[in-house]
Amino acid sequence: MPSEIDPSSSDLGGEAALSKPLRAVVAIPVRNEAERIGECLRALDVQESLGASEIGVVLFLNNCTDGTAHVVAALPRPRRLVVRVIERVFAGANAGWARREAMEAAAAWLEEEGAEDGVILTTDADSRVPPDWVAGNIGPIARGVDAVAGRIALDENDAARLPAALHARGRLEGAYEALLVELEAFIDPLPHDPWPRHWTTSGATLAVRLAAYRKAGGMPPLAVGEDRAFVSSLLTSDALVRHEPDIVVITSGRLDGRAPGGAADTMKLRCEVPESPCDLRLEPLSRALFRFFWRRRLRRLHTSGRLARTGLWAPWLGVRVGDARAIARLQTHGAILAAVEAASPWLDYHPLRPRELPGHTRLANAVVLLMRGARRLGQWTRATGGRPAAAGLDGTSLETTGDA
Repeated sequence: MPSEIDPSSSDLGGEAALSKPLRAVVAIPVRNEAERIGECLRALDVQESLGASEIGVVLFLNNCTDGTAHVVAALPRPRRLVVRVIERVFAGANAGWARREAMEAAAAWLEEEGAEDGVILTTDADSRVPPDWVAGNIGPIARGVDAVAGRIALDENDAARLPAALHARGRLEGAYEALLVELEAFIDPLPHDPWPRHWTTSGATLAVRLAAYRKAGGMPPLAVGEDRAFVSSLLTSDALVRHEPDIVVITSGRLDGRAPGGAADTMKLRCEVPESPCDLRLEPLSRALFRFFWRRRLRRLHTSGRLARTGLWAPWLGVRVGDARAIARLQTHGAILAAVEAASPWLDYHPLRPRELPGHTRLANAVVLLMRGARRLGQWTRATGGRPAAAGLDGTSLETTGDA
Protein backbone atom coordinates (compact mmCIF):
# COMPACT_ATOMS: atom_id res chain seq x y z
CA MET A 1 0.00 0.00 0.00
CA PRO A 2 1.33 3.46 -0.86
CA SER A 3 1.79 5.69 2.17
CA GLU A 4 1.15 9.37 2.76
CA ILE A 5 3.42 11.10 5.29
CA ASP A 6 3.21 14.36 7.24
CA PRO A 7 0.81 16.49 5.16
CA SER A 8 1.11 20.15 6.16
CA SER A 9 0.08 23.54 4.84
CA SER A 10 0.76 27.22 5.42
CA ASP A 11 -0.31 30.56 3.96
CA LEU A 12 1.85 33.40 2.66
CA GLY A 13 0.71 36.71 1.21
CA GLY A 14 0.55 40.50 1.26
CA GLU A 15 -1.90 42.69 3.17
CA ALA A 16 -3.34 44.19 -0.05
CA ALA A 17 -4.20 40.77 -1.36
CA LEU A 18 -6.18 39.83 1.73
CA SER A 19 -8.62 42.72 1.31
CA LYS A 20 -10.01 41.59 -2.06
CA PRO A 21 -12.54 38.85 -2.88
CA LEU A 22 -11.09 35.60 -4.13
CA ARG A 23 -11.95 34.90 -7.76
CA ALA A 24 -9.15 32.75 -9.17
CA VAL A 25 -6.77 30.19 -7.70
CA VAL A 26 -3.67 28.93 -9.51
CA ALA A 27 -2.80 25.29 -8.77
CA ILE A 28 0.86 24.36 -9.16
CA PRO A 29 2.22 20.85 -8.57
CA VAL A 30 5.85 21.10 -7.43
CA ARG A 31 8.51 18.43 -7.20
CA ASN A 32 12.20 19.31 -6.79
CA GLU A 33 11.97 22.76 -8.38
CA ALA A 34 14.24 24.73 -6.05
CA GLU A 35 15.96 26.40 -9.01
CA ARG A 36 12.81 27.52 -10.86
CA ILE A 37 10.00 28.03 -8.34
CA GLY A 38 11.09 31.60 -7.59
CA GLU A 39 10.72 32.71 -11.21
CA CYS A 40 7.36 30.95 -11.42
CA LEU A 41 5.97 32.85 -8.42
CA ARG A 42 7.46 36.19 -9.45
CA ALA A 43 5.67 35.89 -12.80
CA LEU A 44 2.37 35.35 -10.99
CA ASP A 45 2.98 38.26 -8.60
CA VAL A 46 3.00 40.82 -11.43
CA GLN A 47 -0.28 39.90 -13.10
CA GLU A 48 -2.03 42.84 -14.79
CA SER A 49 -5.56 44.19 -15.27
CA LEU A 50 -7.48 42.07 -12.80
CA GLY A 51 -9.63 44.84 -11.37
CA ALA A 52 -11.15 43.66 -8.09
CA SER A 53 -10.12 40.07 -8.69
CA GLU A 54 -8.02 38.29 -6.14
CA ILE A 55 -5.46 35.61 -7.01
CA GLY A 56 -4.73 32.70 -4.74
CA VAL A 57 -1.92 30.26 -5.42
CA VAL A 58 -1.68 26.66 -4.22
CA LEU A 59 1.86 25.27 -4.20
CA PHE A 60 1.53 21.52 -3.84
CA LEU A 61 5.01 20.36 -2.85
CA ASN A 62 5.13 16.59 -3.25
CA ASN A 63 8.06 14.28 -2.53
CA CYS A 64 10.57 17.14 -2.69
CA THR A 65 14.14 16.23 -1.71
CA ASP A 66 16.07 19.26 -2.98
CA GLY A 67 15.08 21.88 -0.41
CA THR A 68 12.25 23.39 -2.47
CA ALA A 69 10.24 24.06 0.70
CA HIS A 70 13.12 26.05 2.22
CA VAL A 71 13.48 28.07 -0.99
CA VAL A 72 9.75 28.89 -0.98
CA ALA A 73 9.86 29.91 2.67
CA ALA A 74 12.80 32.23 2.01
CA LEU A 75 11.23 34.02 -0.96
CA PRO A 76 10.16 37.65 -0.50
CA ARG A 77 6.57 38.03 0.66
CA PRO A 78 4.26 38.25 -2.42
CA ARG A 79 2.76 41.68 -3.01
CA ARG A 80 -0.43 40.67 -4.81
CA LEU A 81 -0.88 36.98 -4.01
CA VAL A 82 -2.02 34.79 -1.19
CA VAL A 83 -0.02 31.57 -1.41
CA ARG A 84 -0.99 28.31 0.26
CA VAL A 85 1.89 25.87 0.57
CA ILE A 86 0.97 22.20 0.99
CA GLU A 87 3.70 19.63 1.60
CA ARG A 88 3.06 15.96 0.97
CA VAL A 89 5.06 12.75 0.74
CA PHE A 90 3.22 9.97 -1.07
CA ALA A 91 4.77 6.72 -2.27
CA GLY A 92 2.30 6.41 -5.16
CA ALA A 93 2.81 9.94 -6.47
CA ASN A 94 2.75 10.73 -10.18
CA ALA A 95 2.25 13.85 -12.27
CA GLY A 96 -1.50 13.49 -12.64
CA TRP A 97 -2.01 12.75 -8.95
CA ALA A 98 0.00 15.82 -7.96
CA ARG A 99 -1.89 18.11 -10.35
CA ARG A 100 -5.22 16.70 -9.19
CA GLU A 101 -4.32 17.28 -5.52
CA ALA A 102 -3.27 20.85 -6.30
CA MET A 103 -6.47 21.54 -8.26
CA GLU A 104 -8.67 19.92 -5.61
CA ALA A 105 -7.08 22.18 -3.01
CA ALA A 106 -7.74 25.18 -5.30
CA ALA A 107 -11.38 24.13 -5.78
CA ALA A 108 -11.86 23.67 -2.04
CA TRP A 109 -10.38 27.12 -1.38
CA LEU A 110 -12.80 28.77 -3.80
CA GLU A 111 -15.70 26.91 -2.22
CA GLU A 112 -14.57 27.94 1.27
CA GLU A 113 -14.68 31.58 0.15
CA GLY A 114 -18.10 31.19 -1.49
CA ALA A 115 -16.61 31.89 -4.94
CA GLU A 116 -18.93 29.52 -6.79
CA ASP A 117 -18.22 31.37 -10.04
CA GLY A 118 -14.47 31.15 -9.44
CA VAL A 119 -11.81 29.95 -11.84
CA ILE A 120 -9.12 27.32 -11.29
CA LEU A 121 -5.93 27.83 -13.27
CA THR A 122 -2.97 25.51 -13.41
CA THR A 123 0.61 25.85 -14.56
CA ASP A 124 3.91 24.12 -13.87
CA ALA A 125 6.61 25.03 -11.39
CA ASP A 126 9.19 25.14 -14.21
CA SER A 127 7.09 27.58 -16.26
CA ARG A 128 6.78 31.38 -16.46
CA VAL A 129 3.40 32.85 -17.29
CA PRO A 130 3.09 36.24 -19.07
CA PRO A 131 1.87 39.29 -17.09
CA ASP A 132 -1.63 39.08 -18.62
CA TRP A 133 -2.01 35.31 -18.14
CA VAL A 134 -4.71 35.33 -15.47
CA ALA A 135 -6.67 38.12 -17.17
CA GLY A 136 -6.27 36.42 -20.56
CA ASN A 137 -7.83 33.25 -19.18
CA ILE A 138 -10.57 34.89 -17.12
CA GLY A 139 -11.67 37.04 -20.09
CA PRO A 140 -12.97 34.21 -22.32
CA ILE A 141 -14.53 32.48 -19.29
CA ALA A 142 -16.35 35.69 -18.38
CA ARG A 143 -17.63 35.80 -21.97
CA GLY A 144 -19.18 32.34 -21.68
CA VAL A 145 -16.68 29.52 -22.25
CA ASP A 146 -16.03 26.93 -19.56
CA ALA A 147 -12.30 26.41 -20.00
CA VAL A 148 -9.29 27.92 -21.76
CA ALA A 149 -6.21 26.14 -23.09
CA GLY A 150 -3.16 28.20 -24.00
CA ARG A 151 0.03 27.45 -25.92
CA ILE A 152 3.55 26.80 -24.68
CA ALA A 153 7.00 27.84 -25.86
CA LEU A 154 10.36 26.51 -24.72
CA ASP A 155 12.69 28.59 -22.59
CA GLU A 156 15.28 30.06 -24.97
CA ASN A 157 18.28 28.94 -22.93
CA ASP A 158 16.96 25.39 -22.64
CA ALA A 159 16.01 25.31 -26.32
CA ALA A 160 19.52 26.36 -27.34
CA ARG A 161 20.89 23.22 -25.71
CA LEU A 162 18.61 20.84 -27.59
CA PRO A 163 19.82 19.03 -30.73
CA ALA A 164 19.21 20.72 -34.07
CA ALA A 165 17.45 17.57 -35.31
CA LEU A 166 14.85 17.90 -32.56
CA HIS A 167 14.12 21.50 -33.56
CA ALA A 168 13.86 20.45 -37.22
CA ARG A 169 11.34 17.75 -36.33
CA GLY A 170 9.39 20.23 -34.22
CA ARG A 171 9.14 22.63 -37.17
CA LEU A 172 7.89 19.82 -39.45
CA GLU A 173 5.26 18.73 -36.96
CA GLY A 174 4.23 22.29 -36.20
CA ALA A 175 3.73 23.16 -39.88
CA TYR A 176 1.51 20.13 -40.52
CA GLU A 177 -0.43 20.60 -37.30
CA ALA A 178 -1.18 24.23 -38.14
CA LEU A 179 -2.64 23.18 -41.49
CA LEU A 180 -4.79 20.46 -39.90
CA VAL A 181 -6.09 22.91 -37.29
CA GLU A 182 -7.07 25.37 -40.02
CA LEU A 183 -8.79 22.63 -42.03
CA GLU A 184 -10.69 21.48 -38.96
CA ALA A 185 -11.80 25.06 -38.24
CA PHE A 186 -13.07 25.37 -41.80
CA ILE A 187 -14.86 22.03 -41.96
CA ASP A 188 -16.24 21.91 -38.41
CA PRO A 189 -16.38 25.50 -37.12
CA LEU A 190 -17.21 26.07 -33.44
CA PRO A 191 -18.65 29.47 -32.43
CA HIS A 192 -17.00 29.32 -28.97
CA ASP A 193 -13.60 28.29 -30.39
CA PRO A 194 -13.22 30.28 -33.60
CA TRP A 195 -10.24 30.45 -35.90
CA PRO A 196 -7.43 31.13 -35.15
CA ARG A 197 -7.15 28.35 -32.60
CA HIS A 198 -4.71 25.54 -31.76
CA TRP A 199 -4.56 21.96 -30.46
CA THR A 200 -2.30 22.35 -27.43
CA THR A 201 -3.58 20.89 -24.15
CA SER A 202 -0.80 21.39 -21.63
CA GLY A 203 -0.94 21.51 -17.86
CA ALA A 204 1.41 24.48 -18.11
CA THR A 205 -1.55 26.66 -19.11
CA LEU A 206 -5.11 25.56 -18.42
CA ALA A 207 -8.02 27.40 -16.82
CA VAL A 208 -11.47 26.06 -15.98
CA ARG A 209 -14.64 27.34 -14.38
CA LEU A 210 -15.12 25.72 -10.95
CA ALA A 211 -18.52 24.27 -11.89
CA ALA A 212 -17.15 22.77 -15.11
CA TYR A 213 -14.23 21.28 -13.19
CA ARG A 214 -16.60 19.53 -10.80
CA LYS A 215 -18.93 18.38 -13.59
CA ALA A 216 -16.04 16.79 -15.50
CA GLY A 217 -14.93 14.86 -12.41
CA GLY A 218 -11.74 16.81 -11.78
CA MET A 219 -8.24 16.20 -13.03
CA PRO A 220 -7.61 12.46 -13.60
CA PRO A 221 -4.67 11.14 -11.53
CA LEU A 222 -2.86 9.65 -14.53
CA ALA A 223 0.89 9.10 -14.59
CA VAL A 224 1.08 10.51 -18.14
CA GLY A 225 -1.23 12.75 -20.17
CA GLU A 226 -3.48 13.92 -17.35
CA ASP A 227 -3.92 17.34 -19.00
CA ARG A 228 -5.12 15.94 -22.32
CA ALA A 229 -7.39 13.44 -20.55
CA PHE A 230 -8.90 16.26 -18.48
CA VAL A 231 -9.70 18.35 -21.55
CA SER A 232 -11.22 15.24 -23.15
CA SER A 233 -13.45 14.86 -20.07
CA LEU A 234 -14.50 18.48 -20.39
CA LEU A 235 -15.41 17.99 -24.05
CA THR A 236 -17.29 14.77 -23.26
CA SER A 237 -19.44 16.73 -20.80
CA ASP A 238 -20.07 19.38 -23.51
CA ALA A 239 -18.02 22.03 -21.76
CA LEU A 240 -17.06 24.89 -24.07
CA VAL A 241 -13.28 24.89 -24.40
CA ARG A 242 -11.46 27.81 -26.03
CA HIS A 243 -8.00 27.12 -27.47
CA GLU A 244 -6.63 30.67 -27.17
CA PRO A 245 -3.61 31.31 -29.42
CA ASP A 246 -2.68 34.60 -27.71
CA ILE A 247 -1.88 32.88 -24.39
CA VAL A 248 1.71 31.63 -24.47
CA VAL A 249 3.55 30.29 -21.40
CA ILE A 250 7.31 29.74 -21.31
CA THR A 251 8.25 26.30 -20.02
CA SER A 252 11.50 24.40 -19.60
CA GLY A 253 13.01 22.35 -22.40
CA ARG A 254 15.11 20.11 -20.22
CA LEU A 255 15.60 16.43 -20.96
CA ASP A 256 15.76 15.43 -17.28
CA GLY A 257 12.09 15.87 -16.42
CA ARG A 258 10.53 15.40 -12.99
CA ALA A 259 7.61 13.27 -14.27
CA PRO A 260 8.36 9.93 -15.98
CA GLY A 261 6.70 9.77 -19.39
CA GLY A 262 6.20 13.50 -19.59
CA ALA A 263 7.38 16.10 -22.11
CA ALA A 264 11.05 15.66 -21.20
CA ASP A 265 10.91 11.91 -21.80
CA THR A 266 9.11 12.49 -25.10
CA MET A 267 11.87 14.83 -26.27
CA LYS A 268 14.52 12.39 -25.09
CA LEU A 269 12.85 9.55 -27.04
CA ARG A 270 12.77 11.66 -30.18
CA CYS A 271 16.47 12.38 -29.79
CA GLU A 272 17.26 8.69 -29.37
CA VAL A 273 14.75 7.38 -31.95
CA PRO A 274 14.38 10.07 -34.65
CA GLU A 275 11.65 8.14 -36.51
CA SER A 276 9.45 7.56 -33.46
CA PRO A 277 5.78 8.25 -34.30
CA CYS A 278 4.42 11.78 -34.26
CA ASP A 279 1.61 12.95 -32.01
CA LEU A 280 -1.55 10.85 -32.51
CA ARG A 281 -3.42 13.73 -34.13
CA LEU A 282 -0.79 14.09 -36.85
CA GLU A 283 -2.44 11.43 -38.98
CA PRO A 284 -2.58 11.05 -42.78
CA LEU A 285 -4.44 13.91 -44.44
CA SER A 286 -7.20 11.70 -45.86
CA ARG A 287 -8.02 10.29 -42.42
CA ALA A 288 -7.96 13.75 -40.83
CA LEU A 289 -10.37 15.17 -43.42
CA PHE A 290 -12.64 12.14 -43.02
CA ARG A 291 -12.64 12.70 -39.25
CA PHE A 292 -13.42 16.43 -39.52
CA PHE A 293 -16.30 15.95 -41.96
CA TRP A 294 -17.86 13.20 -39.85
CA ARG A 295 -17.54 15.22 -36.66
CA ARG A 296 -19.48 17.98 -38.36
CA ARG A 297 -22.07 15.55 -39.71
CA LEU A 298 -22.59 13.85 -36.34
CA ARG A 299 -22.87 17.25 -34.66
CA ARG A 300 -25.67 18.22 -37.05
CA LEU A 301 -27.50 14.90 -36.69
CA HIS A 302 -27.40 15.15 -32.90
CA THR A 303 -28.43 18.82 -32.80
CA SER A 304 -31.40 18.18 -35.09
CA GLY A 305 -32.48 15.06 -33.16
CA ARG A 306 -31.97 12.80 -36.19
CA LEU A 307 -29.10 10.70 -34.80
CA ALA A 308 -31.52 8.35 -33.03
CA ARG A 309 -34.03 8.30 -35.90
CA THR A 310 -31.64 7.17 -38.61
CA GLY A 311 -28.93 4.56 -38.53
CA LEU A 312 -27.67 5.32 -42.02
CA TRP A 313 -24.55 6.99 -40.62
CA ALA A 314 -23.32 3.88 -38.80
CA PRO A 315 -22.33 1.69 -41.81
CA TRP A 316 -20.27 4.53 -43.24
CA LEU A 317 -18.17 4.42 -40.07
CA GLY A 318 -18.16 0.65 -39.57
CA VAL A 319 -20.19 0.97 -36.35
CA ARG A 320 -22.35 -2.01 -35.46
CA VAL A 321 -26.12 -1.52 -35.23
CA GLY A 322 -26.30 -2.26 -31.50
CA ASP A 323 -23.44 0.12 -30.77
CA ALA A 324 -25.05 2.82 -32.91
CA ARG A 325 -28.30 2.57 -30.95
CA ALA A 326 -26.45 2.84 -27.64
CA ILE A 327 -24.46 5.81 -28.91
CA ALA A 328 -27.62 7.60 -30.05
CA ARG A 329 -28.98 7.41 -26.50
CA LEU A 330 -26.04 9.33 -25.03
CA GLN A 331 -26.97 12.76 -23.68
CA THR A 332 -24.08 14.99 -24.71
CA HIS A 333 -22.59 15.58 -28.11
CA GLY A 334 -19.10 15.24 -26.70
CA ALA A 335 -19.91 11.77 -25.34
CA ILE A 336 -21.38 10.80 -28.72
CA LEU A 337 -18.26 11.88 -30.59
CA ALA A 338 -16.00 10.04 -28.16
CA ALA A 339 -18.10 6.87 -28.40
CA VAL A 340 -18.24 6.95 -32.20
CA GLU A 341 -14.48 7.40 -32.46
CA ALA A 342 -13.98 4.50 -30.05
CA ALA A 343 -16.39 2.22 -31.97
CA SER A 344 -15.38 3.05 -35.54
CA PRO A 345 -12.40 1.27 -37.13
CA TRP A 346 -12.23 4.12 -39.65
CA LEU A 347 -11.60 6.67 -36.91
CA ASP A 348 -8.62 4.97 -35.29
CA TYR A 349 -5.59 7.23 -35.09
CA HIS A 350 -2.60 6.20 -37.21
CA PRO A 351 0.11 8.81 -36.56
CA LEU A 352 2.64 9.63 -39.22
CA ARG A 353 6.38 9.12 -39.02
CA PRO A 354 8.57 12.22 -39.44
CA ARG A 355 9.72 11.13 -42.91
CA GLU A 356 6.06 11.15 -44.06
CA LEU A 357 5.35 14.69 -42.89
CA PRO A 358 6.68 16.66 -45.90
CA GLY A 359 4.42 14.90 -48.41
CA HIS A 360 1.29 15.24 -46.30
CA THR A 361 2.16 18.86 -45.52
CA ARG A 362 2.29 19.67 -49.25
CA LEU A 363 -1.11 18.03 -49.79
CA ALA A 364 -2.62 19.78 -46.78
CA ASN A 365 -1.29 23.12 -47.93
CA ALA A 366 -2.96 22.63 -51.31
CA VAL A 367 -6.30 21.79 -49.67
CA VAL A 368 -6.02 24.81 -47.36
CA LEU A 369 -5.43 27.08 -50.37
CA LEU A 370 -8.53 25.64 -52.06
CA MET A 371 -10.64 26.16 -48.95
CA ARG A 372 -9.37 29.71 -48.50
CA GLY A 373 -10.46 30.33 -52.07
CA ALA A 374 -13.88 28.87 -51.28
CA ARG A 375 -14.14 31.15 -48.28
CA ARG A 376 -13.32 34.22 -50.34
CA LEU A 377 -15.88 33.14 -52.94
CA GLY A 378 -18.49 32.71 -50.21
CA GLN A 379 -17.71 36.16 -48.83
CA TRP A 380 -17.97 37.69 -52.30
CA THR A 381 -21.25 35.89 -52.98
CA ARG A 382 -22.77 37.18 -49.76
CA ALA A 383 -21.51 40.68 -50.43
CA THR A 384 -23.21 40.67 -53.84
CA GLY A 385 -26.48 39.29 -52.51
CA GLY A 386 -26.17 35.67 -53.63
CA ARG A 387 -26.48 32.51 -51.54
CA PRO A 388 -23.13 31.14 -50.32
CA ALA A 389 -22.34 27.67 -51.58
CA ALA A 390 -19.67 27.15 -48.94
CA ALA A 391 -18.24 28.88 -45.93
CA GLY A 392 -16.09 28.01 -42.96
CA LEU A 393 -13.57 29.99 -40.97
CA ASP A 394 -15.87 32.96 -40.59
CA GLY A 395 -18.18 30.89 -38.38
CA THR A 396 -20.72 29.60 -40.92
CA SER A 397 -20.70 26.03 -42.16
CA LEU A 398 -20.82 24.16 -45.45
CA GLU A 399 -24.19 23.19 -46.92
CA THR A 400 -25.11 19.51 -46.72
CA THR A 401 -28.30 17.57 -47.21
CA GLY A 402 -29.66 14.16 -46.29
CA ASP A 403 -29.72 12.06 -43.15
CA ALA A 404 -26.67 9.85 -43.72
